[in-house]
Amino acid sequence: MTAPLVLIVTSLEDVTADRVIAALNEREVPLARVDPADIGPGLTFGARIGSGTSTWGGRLRTAGREVELGEVAAVYYRRPTPYAARFAHLPAQQRDFAVAEARHGLGGVLSHLRGTRYVNHPLAVTAADFKPAQLQEAARLGLSIPPTLITNDVEQARRFAADHGPVIYKTFRGLPRDEDGHTGAIWAQRVDPETFDASLAVTAQLFQAEVPKTGDARVTVVGSRVFAQRITAPDGALDWRSGDWGELVHVPIAVPATIETALHGYLSAFGLGFGCFDFALTGDGGAPEHWVFIECNPNGQWGWLPDADAITQAFADILTPEGGGAR
Repeated sequence: MTAPLVLIVTSLEDVTADRVIAALNEREVPLARVDPADIGPGLTFGARIGSGTSTWGGRLRTAGREVELGEVAAVYYRRPTPYAARFAHLPAQQRDFAVAEARHGLGGVLSHLRGTRYVNHPLAVTAADFKPAQLQEAARLGLSIPPTLITNDVEQARRFAADHGPVIYKTFRGLPRDEDGHTGAIWAQRVDPETFDASLAVTAQLFQAEVPKTGDARVTVVGSRVFAQRITAPDGALDWRSGDWGELVHVPIAVPATIETALHGYLSAFGLGFGCFDFALTGDGGAPEHWVFIECNPNGQWGWLPDADAITQAFADILTPEGGGAR
């Protein structure tokens, strides 16, 4: 029997996963990296189960590694390539069939390895990715949230703006890939209710009262550890992500105990071991500032933060099988 290993499920070009892999290698923790979208000659597998067994067994082979499914102790589920990319050359019906079969077959096995720690489980990420669920859970835990309206009714949007203006518009998801495979983003932005018209009815819209913030906080929680940075955009941008990240000013910030307790409760409620939380900080320049929950990315980026090295080690801590690895 081989030593328990960590399975890294992600695409080849993932510098965030690279950090964690390097830390695990330093600890001599056995690991394997796999991108499920490589299914084909470069990724073959055979998973078996039957009467008398309650776990999937078998092997998964990549170009450079063979993995016994029963030896997987932890899965770091990052950002694998969509299956659709693997089958993009097929006619639409065949493509959709192959994607669904791969996702439910190989994806189904990789997502249901009994007794395995997932950071984070893909189903938990999916559930926690819905902004309505995020805001509701944050409010349940006692966190402050901005007044929010989700609607496709122009009159309700106008009334909300009249009651809570100024208001901002946010998307629920990022822009999907275009035909060339490129992605984009629509940042949070102020909107003029005078421009609201019947086109709002086409799809769901998310409006929030603008928070008069004095700064932003990014809080990264990995297991029991909490890392927080106050972020200031030199141009005072409404959404700090919209500018040059190299120009952002980061300063470590203490997280109030009540907020920290709520964050652990939030992750527990969604079955997550990790999350990147964004808060708006408000106040008149005095202390303490008021923290307003904006959102939580259950699979967020953190490699660009000043405390990325410490966050990397926290990931290695929660992924290292018990009793395994050398420090």
